[in-house]
Formats: sequence, C-alpha cells, structure tokens
Amino acid sequence: MRRNRILLILGIALVVIILTVAAMLLTGKPRMRNAGWTPIVREFDGVPMVQVPAGCFMMGYDGGGDDEEPVHEQCFDAPFFIDQTEVTQAQFARLGGVREDQGSNFAGDNRPVERIDWFDARDFCLKRGARLPTEAEWEYAARGPDALVYPWGDSWDPNRAIWEDNAAGQTVDVGSIPAGVSWVGALDMAGNVWEWTRSEYAPYPYEAANDLPDDASSEDIRPTIRGGAWNAGDPVIFRAPNRRREVPMVGTSSIGFRCVRVGG
Repeated sequence: MRRNRILLILGIALVVIILTVAAMLLTGKPRMRNAGWTPIVREFDGVPMVQVPAGCFMMGYDGGGDDEEPVHEQCFDAPFFIDQTEVTQAQFARLGGVREDQGSNFAGDNRPVERIDWFDARDFCLKRGARLPTEAEWEYAARGPDALVYPWGDSWDPNRAIWEDNAAGQTVDVGSIPAGVSWVGALDMAGNVWEWTRSEYAPYPYEAANDLPDDASSEDIRPTIRGGAWNAGDPVIFRAPNRRREVPMVGTSSIGFRCVRVGG
C-alpha cells in the first residue's frame, strides 16, 4: 500500500514536470507564478534594488481605460533589477543628482524626489549605470506573471497604498507601507508619487520601438507615468495597468521616479 502511494506521488510529480517542460518547449518562454518567486535584494552604489526574473505576463487590462487595451503578452528573456523604492532625496544628493528646479516640495532624506522633470530623472539613472524603466518593465515588476490588478492582489485595499486618505496632503518616507509590496519586493508602486518611465505614450500593444532613447532631447515627447500619487483619491488610479502621459518638462510634487539595471 505504501509503495503504491509513493509510486502515485512520483507519477503525479513526473506529469507536472513533463507538462511544464512541454509548455516551455512549445512557447520558448519561461513560465512561473508570482508565488514561485522569492524576492532577491541587492545593493548597487548603496541603493537597494530587487531582481525581476525572466518571464511573461499579460500587459494591459480589459475593462480599464481604452489605452490599456488590447491585453497582450510581454516576455522578458533575461532578468533585470529595479529600485526597491522610489529614488529618495538622500540618494539623489549622495549620488550627484542634478536638477533644474529648486528641489523637492516636501523635504526629507527618505522621502521620494519629486518636482523633477523627465530629463533630470533620466540623467540620474544613467549616471548610476542604470536607466528609467520601460512601461513593460514597470508593469511586470508591479503585477508579475499573475497579472495582478494591484501590486498586492486583485482587490483594492486602502491600507496598502499611499494616497489621498492617508498621506496627510504630502509624500511620506519611501517603504512606509510594506503591506503594499509587489511580488518581487518592490515598494510604493501604488501611490506616494507617480513614476517616470522611458516609454513614449502610445496605443497598445506595447512596442519597444516606442521606448525613448537615452539621448532624447525634444520637449515634444510625451513619456508615460505610472503608479498614482499621494494626492489622488480614486482607487482606479492605483491599478498597476493604469497609465498616463505627461509633458517631460513638468516637475510637480506628485511625480518622482525609480531606475532599472539590466544585468549585474
């Protein structure tokens, strides 16, 4: 009896392995679930970044804004790293960040940099040997293979985002709400400040050709921002697939950024 039970368990395990391998062979793409990933944190120049594994997810959202459709698959053949939090004012100063304006509206070493335009955010990331995330990278880091609606799940939870009801009219220290963490360990991807991406706002499906070059200089570009901010009160805004275009020279107290690094 015991031997038969062991053989049954081994048989089921073998079938699961065969089906998984078959799926990978048929699609040529790695498959996983959010729960199958254990967050990995690594510091680069003293800035914690979390690893985002290779994989696929369904980008966009049916029933959201028109600019979130059609839902389509996006895959990453190699892992990358994304800042665990939005860039803080202390990190920006310590690593030689340069900006055109007078500084952040809400001062605090551990608060996110804000009132920063797209060009200054881009240049800071490049100085770190990194760059701004594409829309696809940002959304994958927030949603994962499960394509969650919010970084923490599919239902709105007002206690997991930094928004109008709990921000007291200003930004807060990054990482203040660990319960809002995404599957890879990224924090504050719902609220605190909107985040610049390197992607030009364009209709879906997303295409890498719409990602802005590192030397973009035209003020006519319209980069996409993601994540929502402290002064927003509609839960729809904090959905991970939500997107908005912005003028690159706009630096408001509700826009900040984080960086990504490809490779080690």
